[in-house]
Amino acid sequence: MKTPERGNSGFWSLLRQGGMPSAIASVMGGSSAQQMAFIRSLMREQRRPEVLHTPLSELETVVFDLETTGFNVQQGDEILSIGALRVKGGDIKEDESFYSLVQCKRPVPSHITGLTGITQAMINEAPPLMDGLHGFMNFVGGRVLVAHASAHDKSFLNAALWKTSKVNLSHRVIDTMMIARWLEPQRASFALDDLLMAKNIPIEGRHHALEDAKMTAKLWVMYLRDISRRRQVETLGDLYAYLSHA
Repeated sequence: MKTPERGNSGFWSLLRQGGMPSAIASVMGGSSAQQMAFIRSLMREQRRPEVLHTPLSELETVVFDLETTGFNVQQGDEILSIGALRVKGGDIKEDESFYSLVQCKRPVPSHITGLTGITQAMINEAPPLMDGLHGFMNFVGGRVLVAHASAHDKSFLNAALWKTSKVNLSHRVIDTMMIARWLEPQRASFALDDLLMAKNIPIEGRHHALEDAKMTAKLWVMYLRDISRRRQVETLGDLYAYLSHA
């Protein structure tokens, strides 16, 4: 059977552009098709060069965290929950937060339940991955993402985005662990708990995605203050330039 040609019209063109043919939409369900189209459209709009000129004091970010079934996405571990909080410059928007459990196919290991408090029953009743992911990306919009040890979170987000929408994360991501390594290279540990204690940030609700995001947001804001006092860094582009040489 001949493989369909992926020309400039028809199904493949619509899919690349974030659209969805009505026949496919009816199979998937209109809601899922619209969610996929939104996510694909949002990813196309990222990486705008002008955001690099944004002063850090005005930068709009979303600090986020994930809880997962394990640490190896390549071996089938999946997202259990997503938590996020908006921050503008050094102002944490406590009333602008997002949290959702999501369904996954992998059973929740008992040690993960012990660590996070997330049970299999909770996941069985949780929204589908597409719903949780769409809600999170809608909450993020075009803002820059912030996470601690972000490689873990990015790998799971990319797997989820590809699974649901056949796209990869295109948002800019700032890693608070990289900032700590840059500002305090002599430190023995850059684990979140150790950095929170060093900054006298109370550790509360650890390994709950939203609570971890809130604590990371406080760490991010403190680092912004340190940067403004100690370094000649004014814009997002300046910060990236310093971090790339750290």
